Amino acid sequence: MHDRLDRWMANLSRRVARRTSRRGFLARLATAVVGGAALPLLPISRAHGATRVPIPGEPPPDTAAGDATSCEYWRHCAIDGFLCSCCGGSQRACPPGTEQSPVTWIGTCRNPADGKDYVISYNDCCGKHVCGLCFCHRNQGDKPIYFPPRSNDINWCYGVSTVIYNCSTAIVLGLATEEKS
Repeated sequence: MHDRLDRWMANLSRRVARRTSRRGFLARLATAVVGGAALPLLPISRAHGATRVPIPGEPPPDTAAGDATSCEYWRHCAIDGFLCSCCGGSQRACPPGTEQSPVTWIGTCRNPADGKDYVISYNDCCGKHVCGLCFCHRNQGDKPIYFPPRSNDINWCYGVSTVIYNCSTAIVLGLATEEKS
């Protein structure tokens, strides 16, 4: 039994010695050591360990009112649809492969960070199938469908190449200066 194991190990060692060199082995070993030492320097590693810093004027991101992927996010007070921040976009930008509809509905939401009301434009992102993530249906200030600029029950994919709805953004247009009606 030991003879067979010794012969097998000797043959294996000779085969490895014929195909490799000490320089090649040392070069591969050095590459592995240097590459392994450089892994923590990759940007993915730093992004994973970074803490989320609130955007100036926004509530802290660890609260529901400051989390853009939450239905309770302060800008989502009058939204009806899937949140683009869950679908590869953000609260201001559509996901890749979709285009933002130039026609929107608007709402007025109170920012809990400063206690002021802001006019929010809800734009539908169109061109890909429905996202299906983070559905949010809040109707603060929603009007019936015969008052289109204040109704969130309409597919707003107008003025773009396709009417296929994907998700909705919530963009701050400015400070509301009049009281809500």
